[in-house]
This record gives sequence, structure tokens and C-alpha cells, in this order.
Amino acid sequence: MSLNDPNWGRGGNRGPQGPGGGNQGPPDLDELWRNFNRRLSELFRRRGRGAGDEPPRPPSARGIGGGAGALILLVLAVWLASGFYIVVEGTRGVVLTFGKFSQETQSGLRWRLPWPIQSHEIVNLSQVRTLEVGYRNNVRTKVLKESLMLTDDENIIDLQFAVQYVVKDAQAYIFNVRRPDESAMQIAETAMREVIGKNRMDAIL
Repeated sequence: MSLNDPNWGRGGNRGPQGPGGGNQGPPDLDELWRNFNRRLSELFRRRGRGAGDEPPRPPSARGIGGGAGALILLVLAVWLASGFYIVVEGTRGVVLTFGKFSQETQSGLRWRLPWPIQSHEIVNLSQVRTLEVGYRNNVRTKVLKESLMLTDDENIIDLQFAVQYVVKDAQAYIFNVRRPDESAMQIAETAMREVIGKNRMDAIL
């Protein structure tokens, strides 16, 4: 090629070149930006597909053990807290261990071993208890099987009465007598029938 050829040295105007050739002009910024965006998009797509294709990892044994331990501690704390109870003024607390008497507690905030090891009952020592014999709530509401009594001269009278009492021994109230209120009413009725049966009707009236 002649040095005077106007196309000499202008590789950009030539057709496809062999190995080693190429355009030596300034880089195309738009093309570089498009290539950068394309590669960045492909990178994120690959990461997204890789995260989605991975199977879920099973929980580690350490994580399972830690969760079970925390649950056990929570259940234990709730169980221990159930042993607290309050004994108000004028009452007594009776603590039972496996159903047997353990101790008697005074008023205040108390704690015992939770169920099923221990339990407690509250007995009111200041309450005046009333037993109604021959009636209920009102003298007009009669209970004839309790109120009809036989005198010494074989007359029948209709008698209603009430008995009042106060518990002094909380332990004895719970353990010595089964159904203490019912037993006390039966004792009162029996004692009254004995008195009526030994007296004539005129003396009773």
C-alpha cells in the first residue's frame, strides 16, 4: 500500500480484521455502562437462584436443646409459683403432705411444695358458724323430719332451733371429723331429742 493512500493508518474504516487488529479509538462509554449493568444483573440473578435452590437447613441440635431447656425452666417456674398462698387474719392454713398433716401456718404470704407433693386448706377461726335444725333460712321453711320430736308423755311437738359455734382447732376441724358441719348438726339434733324425750309437753311449753 502506498504511503500516500488516504486510508492508510485508519483502521476504523477497514472491514473485519484478523487477529491482532482492532479499533484503537476511545472506548464507547454507553457500551461500557450497558455491559456493567448486564453483568451486575446476571450476578444478582445467580445469587437469587442459588439461595432459592438450596434446601432448607434443619435446625441444629444446639438450637433444639436450648429451646427445650427454656421451656422446661418456664414450666418449672410456674409449678414452683403455684405453691404460694395467702392466709388472711383470723384464719389458719393447714398444710398437708401427700394428704397427711404437715404443719399449721399463721396469717401472711406462705409457700409450700406444689401439688401433688403438698396441698393446703384454710380454716376460718373467727367466723361464727350457724347450724339450723328443723328449718332452713326461714322458720317457715320447715324440715319436718328434723323438727318433729316426741315428748315423755308421747306427744309430738314441732321445734326449730339454731346452734352457733366457733372453730378453735383448725387441725382437729379438718382431720378428726368427716363433714364437721353435718356432724355437728346431727349431734345438736340428737341432744335436743334427748332433752325433749325426758320432759312432758307441759313442761316444755
